[in-house]
Amino acid sequence: MSELTRMTWQETRAAGRSAIAVLPIGSQEQHAGHLPMGTDTMLAEAVTDAALARLGGDPEVVRLPALPFGHSPHHLFAAAVSLRASTLQAVLDDLLDSLAASGYRRVLIVNGHGGNDEIMRLAVKQYVLRADVALAACSYFSLGDGQSPGHAGMFETSLMLAAHPDLVRTPEPRPVVDPPPLFSDSPYPGLTVERHGEWARAGGTTDDAAAATAAHGAELLAGRSAALAEAIRAFDRSTRDSHASTEGAR
Repeated sequence: MSELTRMTWQETRAAGRSAIAVLPIGSQEQHAGHLPMGTDTMLAEAVTDAALARLGGDPEVVRLPALPFGHSPHHLFAAAVSLRASTLQAVLDDLLDSLAASGYRRVLIVNGHGGNDEIMRLAVKQYVLRADVALAACSYFSLGDGQSPGHAGMFETSLMLAAHPDLVRTPEPRPVVDPPPLFSDSPYPGLTVERHGEWARAGGTTDDAAAATAAHGAELLAGRSAALAEAIRAFDRSTRDSHASTEGAR
């Protein structure tokens, strides 16, 4: 793995001929009272770096600095630094445009925040309509047999205990919410339901974090990074012949 931040421009251009550029994206938002604002960004980075370590340089990857801001208006009831959906899509479009102009023909976005998912996928779908590139996008938690991680609950707290234990405070009991919030418990499979004020009533969490452990977090990190490594290999195999060459991206 190479890190874009540490590369010269000549090295950057040369790598773009064959390497996959990997961009983690996250958010800055409340995660109850026990996790830091940058949880989504740090976990996207942790899973990405663990996956790239698993790959051992095959395929060749250039790891970009993480985009630390995302679409988080639903967390502004507490605290967040949020981009509008249109702004996030425009930022991703600019980043993809810059990478293409710099010689990269294959880019993978690795997302760590649920609010970014649809926007990220739309940005990828729209960009390939006007540039000869191969793009991929995923949320690390939903790859393979991944389950919905919830927010500031068992999943994220366990992962943070494994990746950044010094930043995890003691979880507070999750408030009893009646009626139960619908944003994390749809009344019908495939139906997205949002109801005003529910994030605040639920204390900004989807489930109880009290039983989270570092050991469980290590298992989650291993599983999610293995899935991401396999996704990168699959992206490489399916695009290597068509979009890895000595030609530029334009």
